[in-house]
Amino acid sequence: QVQLVESGGGLVQAGGSLRLSCAASGSISRVNAMAWHRQAPGKQRELVAHISSGAVTMYADSVKGRFTISRDNTKNTVYLQMNSLKPEDTAVYFCYISVFPRTSGPAYNYWGQGTQVTVSS
Repeated sequence: QVQLVESGGGLVQAGGSLRLSCAASGSISRVNAMAWHRQAPGKQRELVAHISSGAVTMYADSVKGRFTISRDNTKNTVYLQMNSLKPEDTAVYFCYISVFPRTSGPAYNYWGQGTQVTVSS
């Protein structure tokens, strides 16, 4: 089993910054892809940023140039640096990690518990 612990959410004024972290622990041989999603009230969960095992990144158009996803493979941790935050970034942010629990076999996907980000105008 794998556990994900998210941290770093909170309340910030528009234009401010926050850094989210998500650390994975448990039965992990290798971490595959990692990502951040978010869900605003009354809306569907959407992909915010994704980073592959080879550190190739992709971003939703709405956050390009403002958010940066990164990973530390030695700590099985993914980060989301959020700058120039806007009120429309307000949502619960969820990390997503794909993990190989053994040296061979399939990968399994896990979600964090979510952390609230609120941006005031």
